Amino acid sequence: MTARGRKFMLFVPAAAIFLLLAAPLAAERLVMSVSTHRVLITSNFTGTEVVVFGSIEDEDGVPPRASYDVAITVRGPAQTYIARRKARVLGIWVNAESRQFIDVPSYLAVMTSRPPAELGPPDFLRRNKIGIVNQTFQQRIGGDFGDVVPQDPFRVAFLRVRMNEGLFYESPAGVTFLTPRLFRATVPIPGIAPTGTYQVEALLLSGGEVIARETTAIEVLKTGFEELLASAAREYGLLYGLATALLALGTGIAANFMFRRD
Repeated sequence: MTARGRKFMLFVPAAAIFLLLAAPLAAERLVMSVSTHRVLITSNFTGTEVVVFGSIEDEDGVPPRASYDVAITVRGPAQTYIARRKARVLGIWVNAESRQFIDVPSYLAVMTSRPPAELGPPDFLRRNKIGIVNQTFQQRIGGDFGDVVPQDPFRVAFLRVRMNEGLFYESPAGVTFLTPRLFRATVPIPGIAPTGTYQVEALLLSGGEVIARETTAIEVLKTGFEELLASAAREYGLLYGLATALLALGTGIAANFMFRRD
């Protein structure tokens, strides 16, 4: 073996040892579960709650930290929305400007053990998307795409409308520690919640850094007659439209026959 080859063989294990020593030890890990993985929407569905449980497990031989915080974010299926600004023109309110929000969560809930401002500096919160204001809401502005400053009037209005509808929710004390290692949070699912897969992400925080992360999912599904109608509209669109038109026509004829005056 040449001298150059021997040097290379010595360098490889030395580099491996250096990387192992430089890599941070994972002192804790999260274990998370939810009270149910399926929310069924029926004709009388007015909303429900899903409880998220979690525990912090320490690795052997690694001392635990003095305190922990947890941030839980639930994101519904991505959709595209249009926010419009109205203006008064010749005494009539009309749509003047609009902004398109692309692939944003149709449902968004953020629960933290303390107010987000107390969990770390603003850059840290934005980087880890802790808090509704720190989520990414990509917009189409002319021919450009991207997020804007939190004070953007369209962004502010969009968040206000979604929160008033109950589809965006934030609770700065929504995560409760039952013991120093066990926590829970309640996620409200409103009656108008869209169907699809909801991603649940939990971040374990300490000392202004993320030390563990865990994810799970919830399915929101229609069932019964509502699911039958939704499937028919999706798979047999033309027949569904014709049946709806005939039903409306028949209802009108029946009402005219019942309430006509001779």
